[in-house]
Amino acid sequence: MSNPNQSGWRPEMTPERRSSDATFTGNRALMLEEPLIFEIGSTQTTGVEVAEPAKVASKLGNLARSAPIGLPGLSEPETVRHYTRLSRQNYAIDLGLFPLGSCTMKHNPRLNEKMARLPGFADVHPLQPTDTVQGAFEVIHQLAHWLVTLTGMHSVAMSPKAGAHGELCGILAIKAALEAKGEGHRNVILVPESAHGTNPATAAFAGYSVEDIPATTDGRVDVAALTARLGPDVAGVMITNPNTCGLFEREMRTISDAVHAVGGFVYCDGANFNAIVGRVRPGDLGIDAMHINLHKTFSTPHGGGGPGAGPVVFSEALTPFAPLPFVEKQGEHFALVEEENAGEHHAQSFGRMVAFNGQMGMFTRALTYILSHGADGLRQVAEDSVLNANYILRSLENTLDAPFAHSGPCMHEAIFSDDGLPEGFSTIDIAKGLIDEGYHPMTMYFPLVVHGAMLVEPTETESKAALDQFIGALRSVAERAKAGDESLKSAPHFAPRRRLDETLAARKPVLVWKDPEMAEAAE
Repeated sequence: MSNPNQSGWRPEMTPERRSSDATFTGNRALMLEEPLIFEIGSTQTTGVEVAEPAKVASKLGNLARSAPIGLPGLSEPETVRHYTRLSRQNYAIDLGLFPLGSCTMKHNPRLNEKMARLPGFADVHPLQPTDTVQGAFEVIHQLAHWLVTLTGMHSVAMSPKAGAHGELCGILAIKAALEAKGEGHRNVILVPESAHGTNPATAAFAGYSVEDIPATTDGRVDVAALTARLGPDVAGVMITNPNTCGLFEREMRTISDAVHAVGGFVYCDGANFNAIVGRVRPGDLGIDAMHINLHKTFSTPHGGGGPGAGPVVFSEALTPFAPLPFVEKQGEHFALVEEENAGEHHAQSFGRMVAFNGQMGMFTRALTYILSHGADGLRQVAEDSVLNANYILRSLENTLDAPFAHSGPCMHEAIFSDDGLPEGFSTIDIAKGLIDEGYHPMTMYFPLVVHGAMLVEPTETESKAALDQFIGALRSVAERAKAGDESLKSAPHFAPRRRLDETLAARKPVLVWKDPEMAEAAE
């Protein structure tokens, strides 16, 4: 095993990396300083011995590498230590409350993980003969049944891989339904300001023109403005409910009826379904299509880009246009229906969303979550998520500006703004101060309808004690800002890295590591 100093790295070479000048290593007790893998490894060595390959004629042509790949070589202990030390610098739901608004970062029951790792689920392959995966198909079929039951809808497409993918699925079904009626000329999708940011992007991707619908002063859709815009060119509306301001759209049924009256369809963004699961059935509100983020409402680890799952539930009007494939029970046998125009319930399917059937691990976890909670438990999920958010809202409304506190109770997330902070202080200072308190910051500057927004979602899995500690920390940071504490402007002070020049980092990101000695020699 090589010594890091022998490969060229020395603490004094990178003083900006050192978290304290009081130690030679830069470590602060168990907060371990860790340089880049390029700084501790050597491109001249490798952690394994590989026999020299036989010489063969290259088939790569001009794609063949003309220079060394330049990857650093580490021994196994060095590799394990490097990534373990890096992992200690990550915040995680297993370490504390994760207040990201609109993301639902809640505890993931270990039972779900145990079930997803059972043989037959964990090692299932999408190309296996259907007779060998009957158990997996039954899981998909049962989960589909409960998603339809919980939403009060007519059918569900299980294959979409995530929320935005589910949005596209719903919009494509709407497009297919309109074209089948000879109304393909409808080219406008209305999107309220309080909707999720992916909604207008999805509509535009599907070829629609997007028009905004304003919000009222209480943070909800301006129903008068929406109904005034409805007409023969409107294909439908994409609405998030509960919306991104953390509020329930109380006029949802009125909106749906108005859209249907002019021949349009209603898409609901179901990312916030955990706030109403077991309490409200979207089908009763006139929804035609809605995706469900299984990794939010039904608790699967998410973040870092995946994995995700976004099944889409459909009304009876859109069911014939839903995508393939789908699992169908035929007697005592489960079949995967993959052919277009197969079966009356998908007779006019718009096609496929993905190559295979969906995300098996997500399905297993979600079904485990539903069955282990039961009807009363799922109802409590919604009630506790709303209770926790309102506890935070009312505990902090006299410390931070809460723009919609006058609108009544919030749903699963509380929103604050930087209005009321002294000149020179803003949301980012509050967020950086929270890092020093040991918390990942809340969602910042979103939704855009609130200036300097701070969106907090505690989720239903946090205890009152955990909420009280977070409330105390956030109140402390806000009071420091109000008192003009200049140290907040350079926070965080206790994190492995200090505050970046975020404007410079965004405009001139350094994406490739260069050896400082080689760079200096080149100059």
